[in-house]
Amino acid sequence: MTDTQSPLGSNFAATRNAPPMPPPPPPTPTLSTQRQATQTLDMSGYKNSNHPPTEVLPPPPPTGVPVASHRPGTPPPIPQTASIKSHNSGLTLAQIIKEAYDQGYSDVHLGVGEVPRFRNRGEIQKTEYPETDKEIFMSWVREVLTEAEIQRFEEYLEFDGATQYDFARVRINIFGSLKGPAMVLRLIPLKILTMEQLRLPAVFRDVCHHHKGLILVTGPTGSGKSTTMAAMIDYINKEMAKHIITIEDPIEFVHQSQKSLIKQREVGMHTRKFDNALKAALREDPDLILVGEMRDKETVNTALKAAQTGHLVMGTLHTNSAVKTIERILNLYSAEEQDSMRVAVSESLVAVIAQGLCRTTDGKRAAFHDILINTDAIKEWIKDGKYDEIGELMKQAGFDGMITMNQSLLNLYQEGRITEETALEMSPTPNEMAQFLRGRV
Repeated sequence: MTDTQSPLGSNFAATRNAPPMPPPPPPTPTLSTQRQATQTLDMSGYKNSNHPPTEVLPPPPPTGVPVASHRPGTPPPIPQTASIKSHNSGLTLAQIIKEAYDQGYSDVHLGVGEVPRFRNRGEIQKTEYPETDKEIFMSWVREVLTEAEIQRFEEYLEFDGATQYDFARVRINIFGSLKGPAMVLRLIPLKILTMEQLRLPAVFRDVCHHHKGLILVTGPTGSGKSTTMAAMIDYINKEMAKHIITIEDPIEFVHQSQKSLIKQREVGMHTRKFDNALKAALREDPDLILVGEMRDKETVNTALKAAQTGHLVMGTLHTNSAVKTIERILNLYSAEEQDSMRVAVSESLVAVIAQGLCRTTDGKRAAFHDILINTDAIKEWIKDGKYDEIGELMKQAGFDGMITMNQSLLNLYQEGRITEETALEMSPTPNEMAQFLRGRV
């Protein structure tokens, strides 16, 4: 029996029976023979199960597990041997992801020395699976990563990527921790929900009809920014004849060209840096450029330049409110640059949409928003740096489509979709929210 040493130090041994050759004992199967055996297992009996399935031993088990397709541009992952399954009662990564998908969970958390966990409507939920050891963890990694990607993780100690099953797309992040390697998997539906299904305000559609300028969708991690932007891109794709270029890390929602032509690029696979791809996009005849994340000054500079030269640019930032988003952008620049950049932002901005998610009374989640529309009055206050006045105007400019997070939470409360406690908990200013709830404002 030949042991195969992984780049991360785990030994994997194949247990496939080699073809019988007299006299006994039979010869040890070669490594290439081991790698030809595919890891398949019927999942039909494990839907909605909270317990690991019963182990299936060679001879070859029945087929049926959805197999993740390898990432474009890289060699397909090395097939796994049956011996890997025996360390955790036949549990594969595909089965864990399928269970999460069937139960409506958003994330899967796996790590050496930890029990697998799911994120259920914003809360981490423990499972009854056994604690994960390094060998089974590496078998899961090898289901979705190639050897080259594993070596890249070993070099940088972090890995970002994505893979796709026949029922969902999965964003992958693998990282080192005190107990050993760990990974978080974000489940991304293959079907893109419409703005109506997401109950987004009507002003979102109005924003999509702009031909140039900068649209920012902001919020903390896990606030649904990608889902909202995907719905907006999908609306444009169906209704308008445009050329759309997306620059993402990694690609999450996959769009198919309809009335619009869509080209999606992934940082690290189709381009080296956000800024490089954004500069190149200006020479690719785009109507709309989506930047997955505006991380630095260079990317913001290029995005503003694109917005000023007749393109519609959409991007994301990790900020909690519309006004703070403007401050965050301007704080990237020195004091000497502030005045000119305030003018550039005021002239380029179309809208800022800050978003959060809260648990609803029916156990689901709903989005609430802080929406800033760049009207003439807002432009003047951005140029003058009067951010407090901008916040006050947003409360009174509902006819322009503006709304504050407290007003959005109050609407959800009045519709019976969230409780008073949830409204206070999610509010950026709980004192004002309390006054809203008591009818004092």
